[in-house]
Amino acid sequence: MKPTEIKQRLQTAYPDGHVEVIDMTGTEDHYQVYVSSKTFQGMSRIQCHKHVMGVFADELKTGEVHALTIKTEAL
Repeated sequence: MKPTEIKQRLQTAYPDGHVEVIDMTGTEDHYQVYVSSKTFQGMSRIQCHKHVMGVFADELKTGEVHALTIKTEAL
């Protein structure tokens, strides 16, 4: 997936928040994402990360997204 596709998908999933995406290796399959959203209020860090990973469940299964480093923050 292209970085712009990653960002668009996250912005759609978390429209109230802020999203940053970094392609960590230049190979378009290892990403670091930062997402801040009200959605994460009351969630543990693990719950937040699972929520974000769910946005890319199919791509993580197929390997289109091989690695996803996640940082989240509740607004």
